Amino acid sequence: MAQQRKAVALISGGLDSMLAAKLMLDQGIHVEGITFFTGFCTDGLHHMSGVYRGNVPTRNHAFWVADQLGIEHHIINIVDEYKEIVINPKHGYGAHMNPCLDCKIFMVGKAMEWIEENGFDFIVTGEVVGQRPKSQRKETMPIISHESGADDLLVRPLSAINLPATRPEREGWIDRDKLLGLSGRSRKPQIQMAEEFGIKEFTQPSGGCCVLTDENYTHKLQDFWTHRGERNYEFDDILLLNMGRHLRPNPHFKLIISREESETRYMEGYRKTFHHIKTVSHAGPITLIDGDRLTPEDWQLAARITARFSQGRNEESVEVR
Repeated sequence: MAQQRKAVALISGGLDSMLAAKLMLDQGIHVEGITFFTGFCTDGLHHMSGVYRGNVPTRNHAFWVADQLGIEHHIINIVDEYKEIVINPKHGYGAHMNPCLDCKIFMVGKAMEWIEENGFDFIVTGEVVGQRPKSQRKETMPIISHESGADDLLVRPLSAINLPATRPEREGWIDRDKLLGLSGRSRKPQIQMAEEFGIKEFTQPSGGCCVLTDENYTHKLQDFWTHRGERNYEFDDILLLNMGRHLRPNPHFKLIISREESETRYMEGYRKTFHHIKTVSHAGPITLIDGDRLTPEDWQLAARITARFSQGRNEESVEVR
């Protein structure tokens, strides 16, 4: 009886990784999912903090995809290890602060460590040739395979026909004729595949949960580094960068103003870490003040801005503490 081969699939929560894993399952491969928590994915940040936009909880897409596929799912925390990728990416950034190529190399490398520790045979990703300008070009895919250490144990089922055969294909672990040759940025083939597989619900086809691709978040991160005087961060720092309104009324201090009730509740946990202001006479936000050596005029300005975002914004006065 032929040995059942085992693969770990990198699950982002998007349609591509879901389809890639499904293609392997349909070939009789034992598939388990793996998702790496970097601290920069909105899904993970929401579930970690319990703060959701509009106070409406949303599902964790990676969890949901694994559940729909009926596969075991592993979450690996790489927050500390990932710092070097964000701060000093060998291959540079994309349009903003997104180190996409270095990120993919790092994650595939971590997946390689995982399969060696757990007795799995190969790695599966949902990459498509030509889909992303930084990390999913035909010339960069061999770089990912080589620099991650995965080499020909990295299978990309959606674009395999456009790439050299991997060891699982050459040795008959999987049937290359049942793999695909997708390329380019169009998502129509994936959406059609989802319909054919009976997948009626999925996230935006491209996944896209990384805040480092967001221009606004990038500006906040750059501002944070500039005024801290070093390119470094802790997890609380990147969590707060994704929360509240960030205003810098003067160069020596910044205000982080909660936008809704769930943010207010969460940010109150930082009252011992930051100077803070809270409206008393009217319902309103909490404001964390990131800075030192505040003058009475700075406190007055911070109080006025906080009051402006409270329900007393049109009143003659708002009491704060």
